Amino acid sequence: MKSERPGWARPRAKTALRRIRVDPPQGSASADAIFILMRRMRGPLVFVICVFAVDVLGLALIPGVDAAGQPYRMTAFDAFYVMSYTATTIGFGELPHSFTTAQRMWLTFGIYTSVVGWAYLVGVMFSIMQDHSFRHAVTLQRFARKVRSLREPFLIIAGYGQMGRGVTEALDGLGRRLVVIDEDGVRLDALAGGRLRIDVPGIQGDARDPDTLGLAGLGHPYCEGVLAMTTNDHVNLSIVMTVQLLRPEVPVIARSNDRATVGAMRDFRADGVINPFDDYGNLLLIRLQRPAVYQLVTWLLSPYDSPRPPRVEGLAEGRWVVLGDDRFGDEIADDLRTAGLAVDVISPADGRPEMGDAVGFVAGTSDDALNLSMAAHARLSHPEIFLSVRQRSDRTSPLLKAFNAESVFIPAQLTVQEALARVITPDFWGFIRWARTQDDAWAAEYLDHVVDRCGEGSPDSCRIVLDRASAPGALWWLQRHELTLGDLLRDPDAREDRLPLVCVGLRRAGHSQFAPGDDTTVRKGDELLLIGRLWAHRTLSQLLYDEAQIEYVATGNRVPSSWVWRKLSRRVPGV
Repeated sequence: MKSERPGWARPRAKTALRRIRVDPPQGSASADAIFILMRRMRGPLVFVICVFAVDVLGLALIPGVDAAGQPYRMTAFDAFYVMSYTATTIGFGELPHSFTTAQRMWLTFGIYTSVVGWAYLVGVMFSIMQDHSFRHAVTLQRFARKVRSLREPFLIIAGYGQMGRGVTEALDGLGRRLVVIDEDGVRLDALAGGRLRIDVPGIQGDARDPDTLGLAGLGHPYCEGVLAMTTNDHVNLSIVMTVQLLRPEVPVIARSNDRATVGAMRDFRADGVINPFDDYGNLLLIRLQRPAVYQLVTWLLSPYDSPRPPRVEGLAEGRWVVLGDDRFGDEIADDLRTAGLAVDVISPADGRPEMGDAVGFVAGTSDDALNLSMAAHARLSHPEIFLSVRQRSDRTSPLLKAFNAESVFIPAQLTVQEALARVITPDFWGFIRWARTQDDAWAAEYLDHVVDRCGEGSPDSCRIVLDRASAPGALWWLQRHELTLGDLLRDPDAREDRLPLVCVGLRRAGHSQFAPGDDTTVRKGDELLLIGRLWAHRTLSQLLYDEAQIEYVATGNRVPSSWVWRKLSRRVPGV
């Protein structure tokens, strides 16, 4: 889903951990390149200077003959001048007088020695340019300069694998400024040559190192959040700890597959912990036990204007078979058993599974090809069985799309989806989490309500604040009268019609109310989370500025739009 920027970084309560204030390290990238260059060039520079000094001294000491045939010696400046244009191969000629044989012999010696000196100097310089440490130092210096020059809020994304790349591309499409950290230089090369609209600074380094996070802008006043999207749970935990201890006011969202690591992240009060294994297990149970809730949630999280997914019922009974070779299979099996289902867990070493009377099969190994093969076997033996297939690599996406399994578990997709929801519209993600806890009857009724109001395509979400900057017209009306949500969402051209918008959340004084009714009275400072058509969001934004339109949707009275005519209409009857 797309949305306007809501301002993710809200004021946070102080951390419960006892800590003292320590500024994030800034690193030393600005000086490393210069130190490496000076240290490596010191010898060649001394050699060239010594060669040049000897050549100039010899030319100044060797006597010459002037035009009158009298002996003379060059001044130190004349000797320096002649050797300068000789050593640089410019060659202005013999000045101030023709040289003697001795002078020419010495100048010939100076030509060869200076060429050797310059060749040595240039060779060392080219060697330094190819040196890995020097090039890395220059890259860090350029990166640090880019980060320091940022003058708008930005996010730090640690990890540029499938998850990090998906988050980066989505946020870049919304115009958000980003800084990326990854240990793999090949991935960062892909970042530089990617399809991003905005130049995204990238640094190759270990995100566990506070110096690396410092170079990436953790201490920058415009840093508004950190997303730990690496594939290593311990790295992500280290990022959470670094952010929490050095800049606890900066929100941090992290990914983890291990429940123990998730607990440690929550101890450090991460603003969001994304466990795709748990998320998928929860979604699978919701799909089995509350299909209407699953239909509503997946539809709302789909890209804008996507059709409603079908509602599949009758899957909550029967035996399930789970094929796994790592923690994912065990966690899915535990989730299914918690729901009261009979589950058989098998290993790939057991060969092709016997489905028997199974109603569902989860192909959850770490090998995409094996998962697809086992799912095909299950479909051939039981055409009606419910298939859940795990996908690790995005390279197999076309194959799984063609296979058309009932459910596909893509950890990267779930992680990206939740991370974007938390960053772009955190209030909307709060509504989704709340909706997951509701029963099927509520979900079916609410889905029909949203479709009736907004149409069949999945809606777009936005957040508006009833303040003087965003809604001066609405505040003018609220100073004198009451205004309900139902009236606020009327069509300003025809009051009897409704804008294709639904308010799914209202935040007031730090407390959230989800799915408020149309009779809910709005107040100054309220934050409204709306879903609906894109054009309706724009219409509402314009309505909030117009006092005359606000009065019309609230009362049905048509009043002049301009301030002058409104004043006259109060004084002159009939105007």
